[in-house]
Amino acid sequence: MDIPPPPAHAPEPSRLDAPVWTTPAGEIRGWTDRGVARATGIPYAKAGRHERPRPVTTLRRPFEATRWSPSCPQVPIKQPSVILPPTLQPQPVSEHCQNLSITLPIDASPSDRLPLMVWIHGGSYTTGAGDISIFDPYPLVMEQRVVVVSVTYRLGMFGYLGAEAWRPANLGLLDQVEALAWVHRNIASFGDNPGNVTLFGQSAGGDSVAHLMIAEGTRGLFQRAVIASAPFGLTLERAAMSAAMAEEASGIDEDSSADEIVAAQAHVEAAARPFGLRAAMPFGVQYGFDPLPAEGERDEAWSDVAHDVDVLVGWTAREVALFTDEVPALRRAGTVPGLGRGVREAAVRSLTEVVYGRGARAFGRRHHRAGGHGYQYVLDWGPPRNPYRAAHTIDLPLLFGDEDAWRGSAILAGSTWRDVDVAGRTVRGIWGDFARTGRLAPRRRPGLITVAALAA
Repeated sequence: MDIPPPPAHAPEPSRLDAPVWTTPAGEIRGWTDRGVARATGIPYAKAGRHERPRPVTTLRRPFEATRWSPSCPQVPIKQPSVILPPTLQPQPVSEHCQNLSITLPIDASPSDRLPLMVWIHGGSYTTGAGDISIFDPYPLVMEQRVVVVSVTYRLGMFGYLGAEAWRPANLGLLDQVEALAWVHRNIASFGDNPGNVTLFGQSAGGDSVAHLMIAEGTRGLFQRAVIASAPFGLTLERAAMSAAMAEEASGIDEDSSADEIVAAQAHVEAAARPFGLRAAMPFGVQYGFDPLPAEGERDEAWSDVAHDVDVLVGWTAREVALFTDEVPALRRAGTVPGLGRGVREAAVRSLTEVVYGRGARAFGRRHHRAGGHGYQYVLDWGPPRNPYRAAHTIDLPLLFGDEDAWRGSAILAGSTWRDVDVAGRTVRGIWGDFARTGRLAPRRRPGLITVAALAA
């Protein structure tokens, strides 16, 4: 099963009333969709295989921004029936995937200076894309009157494997840096305030947002960061694992097709297995390689930028419930009469703390001690009696997409779309309020979400 398609709503490039924006990069022609305007598939950078991204500063005029961004070539998703409807088909794929898409209120003008939210998708640094249907920012834009930029970047073997001069590390992160730079140069033309930018990401996307805070070249490009379900517990002491994976990949012919490289990824990931829990996310950012500081300097780097970036950092109450079926011992334990459910639940709570909660708390405490402002949240919503309740990714349908995009998703089984939408309006409101001002009222909604100011 591959990634799902972009939203089904098709652009109409031939329409005479298509919106046009005049930007420093050139004239961009978009399309309208149910009360929002869209400019899709805009290239922000270009690069050959294993090359650092080069900024795209000038577009051909007028640029027809009416096609969805292609996804990076990638392995199939392991659990499509849990997160995604099982009948979805893949979207266009290209190694040249450094594109972004912009969604904004149809009546926005440059004088409005709306809050901008830049979405960095997750997927363990190996799957996903900015423009797939479950990430459609339509409800967030319509309800909160914000501009959303969705970024697509290189993944897996193309974006997060390297250390040698011919294969630089962190190419996917460098893509994201270039996307932010493009936004800074051009977004005012769409009615956004380039001085009011919020990055938000989930899972590997949340991890990316955290590391963009300390990436070279990003200072001043954003003022707020929403770090959702970042697997901080897997990000330290990865150098030996990354080196082993790079060694395994060294025999791959550089003239191989993209499909052949994707097919070889499983063998490269196998080199990570001796490294324990970290191997649950074999690809990821590498410290000490551009644009990141050395691992021993990362805490100081985050403290240095604390005054510049407000943060909202959090996790879901039962993150690891999404993955327990992948662990044979936990799967077997869940079937033991009388004890199985309790054993499984204890494992879910414990591993959620180890991989997600502990690191998020430490991130928030350090940010607060360094003089930064922000909030911590825990999301505890999910369909009653659903085994995945409040699991990893449950925040996604609360923020994005529509009923058609999420129909058939096992994480929502037992709920109606009205249930999802009611909870989603609360979550979208919190994210929107934070994007507007960086300020939130502490709240506790049992069975939904708890938000508290950061503390030491």
